[in-house]
Amino acid sequence: MQRVTFDLDVLRSFVTGMELSSFAKAADRLGRSTSAVSAQLKKLEEQAATPIFRKSGRGLALTEAGETMLGYARRLLELNDEAAAAIHDVELEGWVRLGLQEDFGEAVLPDVLGRFARAHPKVKIEARIARSHELAERVMSGSLDIALAWHSGQTLPYSEHVADVPMRWIGPAKRIETSLRDGEPLPLVALEAPCLLRTVATETLDRAGLPWRMAFSSPSLGGIWAAVAAGLGLTIRTDIGLPASVSAMTPEIAGLPALPKMALFLHRRDAEPEPVAARLGDILLEAARQALPGNARTVGLRAVA
Repeated sequence: MQRVTFDLDVLRSFVTGMELSSFAKAADRLGRSTSAVSAQLKKLEEQAATPIFRKSGRGLALTEAGETMLGYARRLLELNDEAAAAIHDVELEGWVRLGLQEDFGEAVLPDVLGRFARAHPKVKIEARIARSHELAERVMSGSLDIALAWHSGQTLPYSEHVADVPMRWIGPAKRIETSLRDGEPLPLVALEAPCLLRTVATETLDRAGLPWRMAFSSPSLGGIWAAVAAGLGLTIRTDIGLPASVSAMTPEIAGLPALPKMALFLHRRDAEPEPVAARLGDILLEAARQALPGNARTVGLRAVA
């Protein structure tokens, strides 16, 4: 069997397009024409010797082989970028402070810390897990260099919009049908106020004319998961970081109102961060995009040829 050596530039265009859900945006970010990116994708399918894309409405979606290719492409690029950073920034030293929502603690933080520490072992990292409004305030005050947070209404000067993520009703994994009873107020489980998602849940139910009661509140996300898993009530979060003990519910089936999307931002303290903060921010942004639900299944490129 003939060995195939994939072109890393082609893989970067492929991964970037999938993460941005648009190969036109990928071409712009990578400084290429859309036709050049289209030619790269054609080359990728030729090297793979199997279809990577299939038609999906006006756009393209990945085939099963394409899903597999995407996973390997990310790993190859991560290793390539890690090697380049380790070689060129071998003396990178300093201290960087990052902030994350609890949702991303298990889903993103281990990968981010591992990749960064392997490439830059001399850099000291300080991480803070907090709610979105606190993270934004700490970036503004200068006590955090970067933070990945849901949009809390605060406008920061050096922020990058990562994605709009659908909010979901979350119930216990095993007894979802027993969580709702006709004629009774919907029991809610939420973080202690002030909490963006708590407000969204109550206002959404009020607009739908559905009665509710606050059945449980907690200062930590771990407490929320425990209460939902025990059947005390429902909560709203995104699909990111859900433990196996809870499950996202389909609003139409459960008789619940639809929920809006929530904007995710990467906040930076400075317009031009120090090298250590810039590098960690790049890794954090990449890891966050990979953790998004339904990560870039369909993209806006109508033809590969």
